[in-house]
Amino acid sequence: MINDLLKQLGFGDKEIAVYLALLQHGKLTPASLGKIVGINRTTVYSIAKDLTQKGIIAEDLGGPILQLVAKPPQDLALLVKQEEKQLEEKKAIIKNAVEGLQAISKGTQYTIPKIVFVAADELENHLYKQTPVWDASILKRDGVWWGFQDQTFVQHYEKWIDWYWEQGSKEKGSLKLISNESAEQIKKKKFEKRQIRFWEQSHDFTATTWICGDYVIMIVTNQKPHYLVEIYDAALAHNQRQIFKGIWETINKFSKQ
Repeated sequence: MINDLLKQLGFGDKEIAVYLALLQHGKLTPASLGKIVGINRTTVYSIAKDLTQKGIIAEDLGGPILQLVAKPPQDLALLVKQEEKQLEEKKAIIKNAVEGLQAISKGTQYTIPKIVFVAADELENHLYKQTPVWDASILKRDGVWWGFQDQTFVQHYEKWIDWYWEQGSKEKGSLKLISNESAEQIKKKKFEKRQIRFWEQSHDFTATTWICGDYVIMIVTNQKPHYLVEIYDAALAHNQRQIFKGIWETINKFSKQ
């Protein structure tokens, strides 16, 4: 039991044997300790050095012969303090490194990947991860999420749809999608900024297609495996946005007649 706990703290088998032997026998010379745990004296010195650095054993130099002694078990708590100190030191180093690297890279333009392919096993995670990115891009343009929603997307990712409108990004625009009626019948919940218009030609679409600011996203869910293709291109997104905006306005126009 205690061996397993010490292993979880990062101790090796030989370190545990040396430490427990010292706790049980009190002060021991490296030679005596080696005989008890079955380790040669050279290895004992090496292990003792590591345990001393960890702060759980100490060297007694008061006598004519070097002896090793275990510190009180409660001193194990010092391991956490040491790790916390090392973590703080590492944070400071990283901060300085970031500042130095930023100075070197000042003026360098970093480009977002133009095309990203996402396979089925990562598709849902990608939706959650990219939501704030898409929303930010939408708000920089006209504040509208345009496109087409395939009914099968609603079937498979309704949980994400609910999350988006109930939580999602703190700032989001409105959504104006065309779809077929069955897609809206599946999705019963209503959200103020979410508008769906039904288009009789929508059965010709085979994939959900979104225009999110400067992003064009296509999600295939009517066949397996599902996949997502994300394209980051302002010109392409602008032209696609104009197409879907025109379809939306035409549908609205005829619905009012």
